[in-house]
Formats: sequence, C-alpha cells, structure tokens
Amino acid sequence: MNDDFIDVWDPDSFDDVLLGELREHEQLICDYLDTEVRLFTEREASDHRGLPETNPHHGQYLWLTEHITDYMELRTIRAWHYTRLAEDETVIVRERGVYPSTLGTIRRRLDVRVAAGDFTTEMADLLFASSPFRDCQQLSARSGKFWMTSHPVNPDNGGVELLLGNWGGEGVYFWLQDKSLEDLVGRLGKPRVLELAVPLNLTSHGYRAADAVIGSFARSLGRVPEREAFDLCTTHALGPDTIINIHAEGDPTFIALGRGYPAGFVHPDLEPADSEDAR
Repeated sequence: MNDDFIDVWDPDSFDDVLLGELREHEQLICDYLDTEVRLFTEREASDHRGLPETNPHHGQYLWLTEHITDYMELRTIRAWHYTRLAEDETVIVRERGVYPSTLGTIRRRLDVRVAAGDFTTEMADLLFASSPFRDCQQLSARSGKFWMTSHPVNPDNGGVELLLGNWGGEGVYFWLQDKSLEDLVGRLGKPRVLELAVPLNLTSHGYRAADAVIGSFARSLGRVPEREAFDLCTTHALGPDTIINIHAEGDPTFIALGRGYPAGFVHPDLEPADSEDAR
C-alpha cells in the first residue's frame, strides 16, 4: 500500500515544501479572497448597474494556482471511488488494483458473472446492449476512464446513491429501462468505497488539486474559499499498491465516511458543529 500521500483538504498532511510555498504566498491568498468577499458584498448591495469590479489580485492568484500545479503534479493524493462489487471482485481489486472502463472490460465483467451463476448469458447480452458505451458519443466521453472524488462523502449522499446501489457502474446501469434488469444489478454485490492513493501525474487534474490545497490552506487562515472538492479521473490502471482500503456496507468506517472518517475530516460544505453532530 502506498502511504506517501496528502489529503487536499488537510493542510496538516501537506509536506514541508508544499506548505512552505503556500506560506510564502499567504498574503496574496488572503488579499485575493478578502477582496472577493468585499466585491460580492458590494455587488449584492448595489443596483447591479454597470460592469462588476474586477479583483486586482486575480492575475497573481491565477499565477499562484498554476505555480502550485507544478508541485501537485509531483504528488500523490488520497481519493475515493464509490461503487458496488461482488465479493470475488473485491478480492481481485485488492490483488490487482483497478483499471479504466471500456466496452471490453464491461463485457468481461458480465461474462464472469454469468460463469458465477449470477445471471444468464441472455441477461448479460441485454445489459451489454443497453450500455451507454454502445453509443459513439457516450463512448468517447466515458471510455478509458476511472473516476474518483477528492473528498469522501457519506454513503447517504444523493450524489453517490446510484453508484452504490447498482452493480457495474454507469457503463452498465445508466440507461437501463427494463425493471427486471434494474432489479438484477440492484441486488448483485455490495456497496463499497475504494480509498486510493492516486499519483496526480496519472491524471489531468493537477490544477484542480492546486486550487483545492490553496483553498484548504486559506480555510486554515480563517478565510472561506469556493468549494475545494473535485472529481478526478485517470486513464491508467492503478496497481494494488494504490489501494489504501476498501470500505464495505456494514463496516464502521463505511458508515462514518465523510462524517468522522478519515479522522479529522470536516466536509467544507458543512459547519463544524453539523459535522460533530453527525459523527
């Protein structure tokens, strides 16, 4: 397991070099965000006539984000993947890691479930025929990617409900209209959340990660940045050394995700008091 990672939401996890860069530009970060708050407040109190005033620190702040991007692309962050897996698939993930979804990987997963007796070949063919990956536009947008999120969310969150509630991912369940097939993928497997250490050089999201760590650092200074959480994907397979943990429905950590697990995590969209109450 790779334990050399940072949490983009936790400045205490930042290494000394990254933290030093952020501290060096602390005044710029505060000036930019304080000005953003002032401009928003003044605009809301105005008659909204004329063009809104621009933030004089915008150019420098943009440069800083791009500067921190160079640092982030050399680092590994903790990320989260919400899914539904059969028991044997969970074992395989622990042993081999994860890989991007393609039409070929979807077909193989279906064939394995047929061999395991979970459904018939005819059902597998119907599921395969219904896959969004069969559509040319959807294929180019979805194929060859493995998606994650930078911040853990509680399994009750509506944004992950379908991912946890349906086996096979969006490549299988997203376009289903047959009730029997919907019921089938809803029964198969168990909700699980993969906790991963993801090298940012295997993604195209270094800039978003930089924006997130600047925001988290700013929050530690008493500022309230825009939302830091972001989705990220990789087009590369991630080996078993990237698997930090797999949280399954029924595990104490599964229930606590985003509400006390990981230790010290407070979701930026929640007030601290709300997070304490939910733990």
